[in-house]
Amino acid sequence: MLPVRKNSSWLPSIFNDLFDGEWMPRPNVTSPAINVIEHDNGYSLEVAAPGMTKEDFQVHVDENDNLIIQMEKKSENKDENQKNSRYLRREFSYSKFQQVMTLPDDVDKDKISAQVEHGVLKVELPKIQREEKAAAVKHIDIK
Repeated sequence: MLPVRKNSSWLPSIFNDLFDGEWMPRPNVTSPAINVIEHDNGYSLEVAAPGMTKEDFQVHVDENDNLIIQMEKKSENKDENQKNSRYLRREFSYSKFQQVMTLPDDVDKDKISAQVEHGVLKVELPKIQREEKAAAVKHIDIK
């Protein structure tokens, strides 16, 4: 079983210098690749997870407003053709993985959503919509 990867210092300054910092090491074969995309209305995270299904993931926000992504492959079904075979090289098998990410202050934590599609976990982090109040003129009656 592979060790759980915990990295609580990920995203320390809200995606600044994403690939140039020492705080984000190059991915290795035991941890999936993660893409982070910022949009006008929010952020998107993409986690490469070939062979994983939605039942293999848990995504939640903890009491410190950290996004926690956990992934564990519960079982591996082997068919008759695989009983007498073994892997010589296996790079996309994750038995257990955890990523802790500090959420930016502008994320609406109540509207975070996630889905698994084509071997990729996609987590949508919408930004809090700040309503621009029109400069309303209030007339005051003079008595």
